[in-house]
Amino acid sequence: MKDIIWRNAKIATMNLAANHARGEHKDEFNEYGLIIDHDLIVRGDKILAIVKTGTYATENECQIIDVKGQLITPGLIDSHTHLVFGGNRAAEWEERLKGVPYVEIAKRGGGINSTVQATRTSSAVDLFDMAAKRLKALALEGVTTLESKSGYGLDLENETKQLQIIQKLGQVYPVEMVATLLSAHTVPPEFSGNGDAYIDLICTHILPTLWNKNLFEAVDVFCENVGFSLAQTQKVFAAAHKLGIPVKGHTEQLSNLGGSALVAKFKGLSVDHI
Repeated sequence: MKDIIWRNAKIATMNLAANHARGEHKDEFNEYGLIIDHDLIVRGDKILAIVKTGTYATENECQIIDVKGQLITPGLIDSHTHLVFGGNRAAEWEERLKGVPYVEIAKRGGGINSTVQATRTSSAVDLFDMAAKRLKALALEGVTTLESKSGYGLDLENETKQLQIIQKLGQVYPVEMVATLLSAHTVPPEFSGNGDAYIDLICTHILPTLWNKNLFEAVDVFCENVGFSLAQTQKVFAAAHKLGIPVKGHTEQLSNLGGSALVAKFKGLSVDHI
């Protein structure tokens, strides 16, 4: 196997100690241990060395890729995305920029449920193609690990569809996909006015069924005044806990319900949207 030399690179080594030892404190590049005019030497799946450009000596024939001063960083992690969905809510975004509250938009049938409708009516092929475009854009920015949530299906069939697409994206593209079950994103139209019944469906059917199919790695809940109450969130977390599933939460975005403290109680992975 040939060594690969990524030549003429600016490299984020993250080695701040080495820079400080050399007395390099003022250069803004040193925030990331940045070095210029260096080569990155790769052997197999390991980084063999980082050396000044042109100083690497080897008896083996090498593949040389001249990056012409471009930046090489460790792979970036995007820890919170909603990659797979149908339609778009650009018009709503314009309304919010003009000061219309999200709660009002949701009451008019907008918000999450408008995307739920578009996702349910989109084919798996179309959803995959749309998500792939978003994934490629993130990969071009250096993202190599990507968390993506369901939550725009809100029934077993369509939550399955979303999670299977997330899984397929990870098989087709060189990005590690981490799937999160967000069935408790909002109350779907068919359960309008009966959120408790929908939470029961998640806990007794959707969550265990999809967990047994190995389609996700953690459970998320939108604990909010336009989402689910603290008691409903706790019920989902308790169901996940019984199966040994890690939890995380969309919490304290619009109101202070205590969701973040509840996630901490369950030793959750993260609290988002705070």
